[in-house]
Amino acid sequence: MSIAKLKSVKAIAESRVIEMQDASLDIWDKKYRLKDKQMQPVDIDIDATYSRVAKALASVEDEQQRALWQDRFEWALNHGAIPAGRIISNAGAQAYKPATSTINCTVSGIVPDSMQGILERNLEAGLTLKAGCGIGYEFSTLRPKGAYVSGAGAYTSGPLSFMDIFDKMCFTVSSAGGRRGAQMATFDVSHPDVFDFVRAKREDGRLRQFNLSLLITEEFIQAVRDNSEWDLTFPVTAKEVDGGLDIKGDNIVWKAFPTTEGYVKNKQGLVACRIYETIRAQKLWNAIMSSTYDFAEPGFILIDEVNKNNNNWFCEDIRATNPCGEQPLPPYGSCLLGSVNLTKFVRNPFTEAAYFDWDQYTEVIAIFTRMLDNVVEINGLPLEGQRAEIEYKRRHGMGFLGLGSAITMLRMTYGDAESLEFTERVSRDMAVAGLQTGLELAREKGPAPIMNDAFKVTAEMLFKQPDLAKDGIKVGAKIAGKVLLGKYSRYMQQIAEVAPQLVEELIEEGCRFSHHTSIAPTGTISLSLANNVSNGIEPSFAHHYARNVIREGRKTKEKVDVYSYELLAYRTLINPQAMPFSAEPGQALPDYFVSSENIMPRQHVDIQAAAQKWIDSSISKTINVPTDCDYEDFKDIYLYAAEKGLKGCTTFRFNPEAFQGVLVKEQDLENTTYSFTLEDGSSVEFKGNEEVEYDGEMHTAANLFDALKEGYYGKF
Repeated sequence: MSIAKLKSVKAIAESRVIEMQDASLDIWDKKYRLKDKQMQPVDIDIDATYSRVAKALASVEDEQQRALWQDRFEWALNHGAIPAGRIISNAGAQAYKPATSTINCTVSGIVPDSMQGILERNLEAGLTLKAGCGIGYEFSTLRPKGAYVSGAGAYTSGPLSFMDIFDKMCFTVSSAGGRRGAQMATFDVSHPDVFDFVRAKREDGRLRQFNLSLLITEEFIQAVRDNSEWDLTFPVTAKEVDGGLDIKGDNIVWKAFPTTEGYVKNKQGLVACRIYETIRAQKLWNAIMSSTYDFAEPGFILIDEVNKNNNNWFCEDIRATNPCGEQPLPPYGSCLLGSVNLTKFVRNPFTEAAYFDWDQYTEVIAIFTRMLDNVVEINGLPLEGQRAEIEYKRRHGMGFLGLGSAITMLRMTYGDAESLEFTERVSRDMAVAGLQTGLELAREKGPAPIMNDAFKVTAEMLFKQPDLAKDGIKVGAKIAGKVLLGKYSRYMQQIAEVAPQLVEELIEEGCRFSHHTSIAPTGTISLSLANNVSNGIEPSFAHHYARNVIREGRKTKEKVDVYSYELLAYRTLINPQAMPFSAEPGQALPDYFVSSENIMPRQHVDIQAAAQKWIDSSISKTINVPTDCDYEDFKDIYLYAAEKGLKGCTTFRFNPEAFQGVLVKEQDLENTTYSFTLEDGSSVEFKGNEEVEYDGEMHTAANLFDALKEGYYGKF
């Protein structure tokens, strides 16, 4: 990358500045602003935060080049590059909080089916959370409820009871800083306790420090479509076989499993599994969808799609993700994230002359890619396994935020044909520009170690990628990682269709990292540093709504009013009188001002599919549906997502009988009545948005009700 290229890009300033809203500045102050032990600000303003981060990321460059790269990094940060929260909070902060990490999240090692193994993973998780990282786990490696434990001479209480331990640990560690702990639990759709997992959050206060996602296989999706039977299974142990169990009987099937240790396996590496129960696939699907409708969980991860399209397909078996699902990761894998604010590249917004500045966009991507790669050197991860994994593969996940806002500013409508074409190009250009920088960095600093290591070809690899056999490659051959990734990963084969010369050079020289792109949810980042542009790949939730935030010292969540960035921009640049929902001629917004409440679920999926084609990890996507969405219209959303080739997604529908979401529309609160029982047995009722004085503090009725019901009142 040349200095000349950077200097040739001229930022186009808007005629008027869109002022930061109070909520945005407040969240920056509470979550990302560096403060000393006395809680006095070290960062004077947001520019100072960016300068601190740029200096920290430039510190790993050659001494003679540090000032140059710090300047470039600051330029990128002021032109749309936004590293993830842990980088913003912790980069350059070692003098004030040396035990924190710049990595947002990790994935646990495989959870062994033993008391010692479970508790060891719990300890590792506690240390990870203490460092400020979220964490994901797969819990379907644990034997089902009621299974006999020979060592203890007793019957196990099952995976869910052990998840309760992790849940309490997470709340204890994270609550010290007033921040909700971030955990993801994945669970195989064929595990005998799958119904318990699906229904877990129907119990008040249970597993609230977890996001829950099912590992959905292509086989299960087909069984649902065919209305056929589905086996619930779990491996039999070698001890059981030694004791006389017949593994040739009708009650045994052979399946892939995350670990073979202690189990019976065949030559293909498949594990003998006992069939505990056979059910109708539709029965389980209905349980999944009804729980999702009521409680917004579980989400789903199409795990076969994840593994088939993994760049590291030849050496990874992925079973877990980071807490928001955009980074499917191997054991001890880490989620190093950053997002580009797309609204920064919209010129002449809301006018017929509106356009997207593709040149500046790709320049920011190139610089930002180097920034994220530098984060690997200052990762601050607490476990040796985590550090080894990130240094070996150097994977990161660059994505974007503000897609919905940018679409509106360009006078498109989220989900229409023009917006789909725009979304695909945004993703494709990010991928190609990032990989080009990955090649340049490999030439300058060396490729990721995985690129030059030789991997022995196995029968399993030939099965996964038939192109190996077509090229005459046989079992036992040794092939460099850069070839297996660049030539034989399905994703890079697709990149080769638009950038063939780049891919040829990557195969020859390797890349600085194994993965480059993913799209995070960016909730607080979008609200704070980006002035409430739309989250990640989402449309704006609404143009005026409330966000529930955790405040240290408060007994309930605090309701904060916020406005969408595009509304603020439209008021500043076009019409100061514009109002959401207004029908008055001088106040009405244009028709292209849409939000989650008037976008069909399939349009959400279509946008995600357009982006996923060029994203080498995954996408955190929440399909927001109206509160009054009919269940029959809702229940096939995930099947449509599978049809479109997504790796996963989640849904959200406001349900006052369940619990409060982070984002809440005023009309939902206005239309919901909450009843409280007093000490004398009488009851009082309030609308959800009414202010209630309780225990010497003012609360919204909705947040007070939620805190008392869920059991977190006064625990922040």
